[in-house]
Amino acid sequence: MVRYELVDTSDVSTIPHARSIPLAEAAGPLVLAIDIGSGSTRCCLYDGYGRPIKRRTVKADHAFTEAADGTAEIDADQVTDEVSAVITGVVADLEPGAIAGVVMDTFASSLVCVDAQGDALTPCFTYADSRSAAQLAALRERLDESAVHQRIGARLHTSYHPPRLLWLRDTMPEVVAKTAKYLSLGEYIYAKLAGIAGAATSTMAWAGILNRHTLELDEELLSAAGVTKDQFAPIVDPDQPIRDVSPAVAERWPALSGAAWFPAIPDGYASNIGVGADTPSVAALSAATSGAIRVIVPGTPEVLPPGLWAYSVSHTQSIVGGALNDVGRVMAWLQSTLAPVAPEEVHDALTAPPRSDTPLVLPFFTGERATGWAGNARAVFTGVSSSTTTLDLWRGAAEGVALSYARVFEQLVLANPQLKRVIASGGVTGDVPGLMQIVAQAIGFPVQVVDVKRVTMRGAAVLAASVLQPGRLAALIPPTELTEPSADQRAYYADLLARFTAVYEGVIAQ
Repeated sequence: MVRYELVDTSDVSTIPHARSIPLAEAAGPLVLAIDIGSGSTRCCLYDGYGRPIKRRTVKADHAFTEAADGTAEIDADQVTDEVSAVITGVVADLEPGAIAGVVMDTFASSLVCVDAQGDALTPCFTYADSRSAAQLAALRERLDESAVHQRIGARLHTSYHPPRLLWLRDTMPEVVAKTAKYLSLGEYIYAKLAGIAGAATSTMAWAGILNRHTLELDEELLSAAGVTKDQFAPIVDPDQPIRDVSPAVAERWPALSGAAWFPAIPDGYASNIGVGADTPSVAALSAATSGAIRVIVPGTPEVLPPGLWAYSVSHTQSIVGGALNDVGRVMAWLQSTLAPVAPEEVHDALTAPPRSDTPLVLPFFTGERATGWAGNARAVFTGVSSSTTTLDLWRGAAEGVALSYARVFEQLVLANPQLKRVIASGGVTGDVPGLMQIVAQAIGFPVQVVDVKRVTMRGAAVLAASVLQPGRLAALIPPTELTEPSADQRAYYADLLARFTAVYEGVIAQ
């Protein structure tokens, strides 16, 4: 695995800085990276050091279709068209064969039903879709959830395939009857654009159906969900790019002639690599529409704490952590629902000393993943009075998000005592910088926000470049200041966590 760490650049004078460069200064091999997130599809050209090439980035915005019944989906063909368009924009005027590798990351735990002709029968169901809550409850009654968690590395949850596959069987039997393959969004796009099949090890793990000890699809879960192993693509490790692609690729995009196509990986895996959290001592904290704290470890933990997942990312490594459905989504809801508040006012409210009369918020707008895995959970606001202001609600919601991170972090340290650093990235760290100060207080651990753009897409590019040219170090990310927790706020956040837990157990965990 590529080593990609935040270090003092004066000590490594021969390694370039992580900044955008003109194409004329690029060092090969060139890599085309595609990032499909909750809010957009992006594509960028990178050089062999993982540096983005100037004026070679194209973006297409999109949004999930969401509804009160738990719907959270997006049209798979729409995203495929977006990917096609952004690739065309980035590779324009490049020489034939100029690009050595194509790599993609996507939001994880996606599912598309595909017929025998390779066409989508359904939208892409996303990680946030919780319509399978009833099927989840049925699975939890039928199966030993603790045993499933220890075997798969993921709990039974609406984010994962098993309950969703049952929901499809119960609510769309005619679709299931026509389904030849169950694909992730990345697999579907690759099949449509390049005629290739292959699911990354990490993608199948993030789907909640891969046995983390055998690295094979779990027969018990497949049987419980009413599907068979041959309905899924062959599993491919990240260092096994696919070169047998459709001739139509070179005809449509000559610059991609001969390029190796790396299996699409989950955005969480790419994000860890992108910020330098690729060793057991460094955790990556992401804060975008959703969020997570993750650490890459050798092998897989023998025993997992109940609130965490452990996804195998290759035959030799796993990524351990927990995810939050709602981080940036909480901030967006606050801004669109409450009276408009200037960013400066929000920042002042979030960086002010804590107050005991701040509302207590459980920020589960689209269900909870780690640590309680309550897929049908919804947000709870308590302690709201006639004197509560808009900014008080902002502060309470931010503290609720921070406590959600803290619940994950507490178990992550138990699973991996080697942790020494937390590196934060994601759009929310820049849009709502005060949130990371609250997170540092809540987890009781220093947090370092990296000053680098599009870390997820960059991580995918660095991964591909490390395979295409082994041994080359990636460009250096300059160090930034730490956000340190304050000892005088420790008691406040300990009490707040206790109150959060009491409300959670009284309202959610029933």
